[in-house]
Amino acid sequence: MANRPSPEGASPQAASPGGPAPGRVRILHSADWQIGKPYKVVGDPQKRFRLQEERLRCLGRIGAAARAQGASAVVVAGDLFDSTTVAISTALEVLEAIGAMALPVLVIPGNHDHGAPGGIWDSPDWQRHQPERAPNLQLLLERQPLELEQLVVLPCPLLRKQDASDPTGWIRSLDWAALPTGKPRLVVAHGSIQGFSGRDYGAEARWGSAPDPAGAGAMNRIDLEQLPLGELDYIALGDWHNLKQVSSKAWYSGTPEPDRHDQGEANQRGQVLRVDLGRGQAPQVEVLPTGRLSWHNLAMHLGTDADLEQLEARIRERTGDRVSQDLLRLELSGSLSLAAHRRYTSLLADLEHQLLDLRLRGGCDQAPQAGELAALTERPEDPLIARVAQELQARLARQEGLDAGAAAISRAALCELFRLATSP
Repeated sequence: MANRPSPEGASPQAASPGGPAPGRVRILHSADWQIGKPYKVVGDPQKRFRLQEERLRCLGRIGAAARAQGASAVVVAGDLFDSTTVAISTALEVLEAIGAMALPVLVIPGNHDHGAPGGIWDSPDWQRHQPERAPNLQLLLERQPLELEQLVVLPCPLLRKQDASDPTGWIRSLDWAALPTGKPRLVVAHGSIQGFSGRDYGAEARWGSAPDPAGAGAMNRIDLEQLPLGELDYIALGDWHNLKQVSSKAWYSGTPEPDRHDQGEANQRGQVLRVDLGRGQAPQVEVLPTGRLSWHNLAMHLGTDADLEQLEARIRERTGDRVSQDLLRLELSGSLSLAAHRRYTSLLADLEHQLLDLRLRGGCDQAPQAGELAALTERPEDPLIARVAQELQARLARQEGLDAGAAAISRAALCELFRLATSP
């Protein structure tokens, strides 16, 4: 995936693999891995599997970025898993990938993988395998300060799927004098915030249906204005799947691998954030791309052969010659000549094989052109085809504007006759 420009407020300087400046600590902020996401809207089971596998492969890219950037820790702000009942085989793959990162990985539960009893976090299999396979993973289930060698972490885990209380509320009553004075303070939280409603990306909405606002019912709502921001140095947020800077100290990292088509403005996905922290200093944030798959939207009205050529060019511009790396949501309207429609049908068939997913809305009708009708109705060498074509043309002329269903049947019959007559 091409490197994207850093959003407003991000540090303009290039990534420094050598580590942070003196007096600062470097972390990678990520969230919403949602390993085990089912991708139910993708019909082909093999392609669903490819999408799920790519989310696992992305963990290797996160680990490589952390090591290359000299990060002290990877921080996952909720929803590492897509559900609390993820298969243990999937959990083992995650543990293997996290163990290979070879640096601390700090995780809070989110709404999808919340910390209530009976979920993945307290399953006997997880508790048996995690210490051996990923001893560097630290699950933060307690809402209390955690002092590390270079950092103080203030975790705000979700202990149930929906919570009417502010998960960061406990921070307001902290005894700040009891905390180390020289270590930066990191809040890790998952949820929507006051003044900005994210979306519930867990529900895989059908085309045309908007995801539910994450703030519906005021659940998992974080009120940043109630936090003593002067006592904090960075707030790592999860739940919103796009990159978003909320304030100079608070960011949503977005999901590290894109997981859906754009839903409007501000749809930057497929990254983690490199954050350099210092006590009492503004955080320095750099966007690091980690995504591999590309999700595209394209809408066109087709009326001429030139329009079809433009459609082909625009698809090629987005997907190139890549195979199984792109997902395309295509919205079409209009009609094409019989010959052009044959090319159009072939194009869709090729895309079905090339893409990880092709989602088509609308479509393109066939409209016989004058020359094509003449090729059917004026065939002295084949009088039967000519006679049938003339009858269908006459029927179509009588039905146009009066009976849409009958006209469509006559038009389809003409198209099929044209296909049979011109097939090699």
